[in-house]
Amino acid sequence: MELFDTLSAQIRHMRLPLFAVSLSAVPFPDTPLLLMLHWHGFRRPGPGHGQDGEPLLRQVPASALQLTRRWGALSLIEEDILDAAWQLGAWNLLRDERRGCNTMGAAAGEELACRQAFGDLPPISGQESVLAEAPDGPELMRLASRRGYVSWQFRPVHGGIWRDLAEDDTLSEEGLRKPPCPLRPRLCHGGKATRTEYRFGRVERIIL
Repeated sequence: MELFDTLSAQIRHMRLPLFAVSLSAVPFPDTPLLLMLHWHGFRRPGPGHGQDGEPLLRQVPASALQLTRRWGALSLIEEDILDAAWQLGAWNLLRDERRGCNTMGAAAGEELACRQAFGDLPPISGQESVLAEAPDGPELMRLASRRGYVSWQFRPVHGGIWRDLAEDDTLSEEGLRKPPCPLRPRLCHGGKATRTEYRFGRVERIIL
């Protein structure tokens, strides 16, 4: 439940809705993890105004946090993010296993996906798109480009923009679920790109 506590603290601190959460790992025990929080919101960067006289607004950058903890198997990480996604009301959790983008024959899109997974996003209108607290982020990305990586993504209902859109009979009024998560980690396949979906949500009523 460590990841759930981390995300809950970030939601309380930022006081902004989340669009999505991702967690990326290089498949070597005890290497740091890279947690990305994609916020939905705009803020005024300063006293300036646009050409029409309206205040300038900038998209809130994503947050990239390095998580340093001991782990011996990817299944331990997956247990933690399954628990977080379940409790925060996500409809599903996606796991992407990707090969190193420096592999012969890798497409340009694989390099872009690797950079995005480890927080290397281009500026938007000259403004940084990621606020990173990840001192090992560049080295993790280089290692992932050579040896591959695993990335998990989910869209939270509690603390997210999806609360008013959620049609899910497993959620409380606050968009939460009680632990424990009923799903268990599945074996990673390795090799070429593979996507695994864990489905949490359920609708048991007729929606008119």
